[in-house]
Amino acid sequence: MMGNLTRIGVLISGGGSNLQAIIDSCEKGIIDGQIVFVGSDVSDAAGLKRARTNRIPTFVVDYKSIIQNYKNTPSRKMVPRDFNLQEAASKQSFFKPDTEFKFLKFFLESRAVAEADLLDRMKPYPYDLLVLAGFMRNLTPYFIDRVNTNRSLPRIMNIHPALLPAFPGIDGYGDTFRYGCKVGGCTVHFVDYGEDTGPIIGQRAFEINEDDTIETVRQKGLKLEWELYPECIQLYAQGRLKTVKMSFAAGGGKSSDRTVVRVVRKGQ
Repeated sequence: MMGNLTRIGVLISGGGSNLQAIIDSCEKGIIDGQIVFVGSDVSDAAGLKRARTNRIPTFVVDYKSIIQNYKNTPSRKMVPRDFNLQEAASKQSFFKPDTEFKFLKFFLESRAVAEADLLDRMKPYPYDLLVLAGFMRNLTPYFIDRVNTNRSLPRIMNIHPALLPAFPGIDGYGDTFRYGCKVGGCTVHFVDYGEDTGPIIGQRAFEINEDDTIETVRQKGLKLEWELYPECIQLYAQGRLKTVKMSFAAGGGKSSDRTVVRVVRKGQ
């Protein structure tokens, strides 16, 4: 903590509209926090300019070049020494069990090379919470385990443009609209080893009318994102987010356990 302020690191890939909402909320005292760095995998991401305008340290980890270099000259020497392929493969749930191992190996190793660089770039800026604000990269168990050092206290947060668990992936609003849903929304969740499968922190919903388009649906969703994300970050800053295990009926009548988030009273 920075005094009574939660230190927030932010990762982006694009324009950073959610980043701006977080910056504004910190300045207005809506969030008891301070952004300590903004990192990106894209060198010309517009959100970096937003950060620099607000005198926030920035850095870039060029995933595209790193992955291409690994593809051209794959070598164990490039992979972090503390990376364990079998462990990462067994933990991840992005890919189906029948995924070709050669592809899975390439994905996990190449991302670990990039993530090791990302972790190094984050190291000079101690942080309490890592916020993904349009960061368009799936994080692997290698990275997640090195940020979530306390399993009972996740500290990687993401916002998704759909009402999870429906429509995970990169185009939540578009998928919602094309499916013919009458309600859309956004979800803030902690990040786990799957794609948008982590414990849900908060959600907001909106109606989809007959005259809506994909663009108007996205605009409705973004307005809610800019409200919801700061609220969820503030709950974290207040120490009001707790994870608990819950059992629920899965397919085929089987029972399954899931980690869920409870919002508790301040100081509880």
